[in-house]
Amino acid sequence: MKTVTRRWTRCLITAGALALAAFTRLPAAESAPAGQPVPASDARFRYEGRFDLADPAAPVVVWQASRIALDFEGDAVTLQFDEVKGQNYFDLTIDGHRSLIELREGADPRGTHYVGLGAGRHQLRLFKRSEATAGTARFRGVTLAGGAPAFAPAAPAYRTALLFIGDSITVGACNEDGESDQWENRRTHNNALSYGAMTAAEFGADYRNIAVSGMGIVTGYVPFTAGEVWNRIAPDPKSPLADLSTWTPAVIFVNFGANDDSHSRVLKQDFPAAAFTTGYVALVRAIRAAYPQATIVSLRGGMFGGAQSERLRGPWQAAVAELERTDPHVTHYVFAHWARMHPRVPDDRAMADELVAWLKRQPFFTPSPQAR
Repeated sequence: MKTVTRRWTRCLITAGALALAAFTRLPAAESAPAGQPVPASDARFRYEGRFDLADPAAPVVVWQASRIALDFEGDAVTLQFDEVKGQNYFDLTIDGHRSLIELREGADPRGTHYVGLGAGRHQLRLFKRSEATAGTARFRGVTLAGGAPAFAPAAPAYRTALLFIGDSITVGACNEDGESDQWENRRTHNNALSYGAMTAAEFGADYRNIAVSGMGIVTGYVPFTAGEVWNRIAPDPKSPLADLSTWTPAVIFVNFGANDDSHSRVLKQDFPAAAFTTGYVALVRAIRAAYPQATIVSLRGGMFGGAQSERLRGPWQAAVAELERTDPHVTHYVFAHWARMHPRVPDDRAMADELVAWLKRQPFFTPSPQAR
């Protein structure tokens, strides 16, 4: 979405500084150590998210918030990737220490080799923070110190499962940027600090995110609509359909409309009101068909279009009214907080706080008790 520049607030600068301070680097080797390979097809890896698994030996990490986990022993580990396209940024956590992996097409990988880990069993967790349309990479597995064993991680004690479907607001685009939105370096587009990830973390949820910057219901800044890609392996209408039966969310959040408003303004066109209402209803009903037991929450807001546009408000309300009239497990929430540029981390935090407080009041939302 096209936006205007705003000034930094003191709280945003503080949050950015704290995020950098918390991003502790592990000891990194200058080159990959020789050792024991554990291929990506090894059953001890845990994959969470929507991957391209056409080649089990080299799954493609596509969507933001995709996760890979493995436990292992030994003093060193190297993560192996190839066929890198575009830009890919991952949060890598080993034994609670977080670092950044950068994979750019045509460049050497950064942050994939680690030594000096010490003795004992280690926990490796990988989280894709950059969005699917920015880049993808094939994961080939890891190399461990010679002879070191690997283990399947313990099953996560998730309390619920949350799926967020939307556009750049839901992706977390630009949320670590400075005084203006920028799209050249996706390092500052961090889904791990998006409102969806923060909401999921509050409830100990298994979190998934299927969102594309610039995508709308009828029109937007990408050459496809939400209805064409929400259920596919990759954000491409020609991509194969994903197998949606392998994971079941308890609650699905749908946040669209800002791009329909913004892009039609850029084109100096009227808002496509009738088509938006029809398309929104069709999208949510398609989601319902795939997930018949889930509660679906229609969201609005986060930026000017969703929060303040009168052109969008009426068609969105019409869609929501039709859906709630015919489906008792569809509801809605409108964010009070919004930003003139893409939400920064403090904005995401404010939106997450709103959504968390609202969810706690809803009779449909019953996450499992906290593990003791």
